Amino acid sequence: MAQATGDVEREIVVAIPLFHRFTALDAVGPYEALHMIPGVTVRFVSVREGEAVTADIGQLQLISTASFTDLPNPHIIVVPGGPGAFTAVNDAALMDWLKKAHITSTYTTSVCTGALALGAAGLLEGLTATTHWEAYAGLAAYGAIPTETRVIQHGKIITSAGISSGIDMALHLITLLKGEEVAKMVQLLIEYDPQPPYDVGAPSKAGEELVEKTRQFSEYFINTLPAN
Repeated sequence: MAQATGDVEREIVVAIPLFHRFTALDAVGPYEALHMIPGVTVRFVSVREGEAVTADIGQLQLISTASFTDLPNPHIIVVPGGPGAFTAVNDAALMDWLKKAHITSTYTTSVCTGALALGAAGLLEGLTATTHWEAYAGLAAYGAIPTETRVIQHGKIITSAGISSGIDMALHLITLLKGEEVAKMVQLLIEYDPQPPYDVGAPSKAGEELVEKTRQFSEYFINTLPAN
């Protein structure tokens, strides 16, 4: 992380757009890794600075620290997913900002169903991409080729799979920005050493019966979300 005398690194601005019913870990996981890097500033953005944006079931809110107008050209975009992602693709303010910000971004990325916004913006057509496994059909509808791979990069576009994979994607970003050693230090600092009790974290590992039961559980979860 050392730099030559007199060499001033530019500030790298990361924008994480928020929308109603985003999934908290999709946004906070990448934030936790990226905000530790010297020279990196992470901003949560929405229509209005200071807006309290509610996560999926309404028990948590994040406050936006900038508006879309305030931050038109971030270096890095990290679009989270969540139950609200399916309607966020019809949010004119969000989608207009995303399309324009992508033109000048260094990297445009997504976590989970945040990939649907990238697809709706026309960024994934013909590309292999990943998202939460329940949203593969929705992703394919935008011309992408869904895959179970946890993190996929095509040039400046990076997609990551469901929820927890945002941390993997953030570490990948850190490697691109600052090198492997810095990424390893961040991984160690946040003690990211996944050792799940069950090896069922992807459909290919879970088996058909568990996948179907999980679909039903997911439907129950979505159907019991509060209206506001």
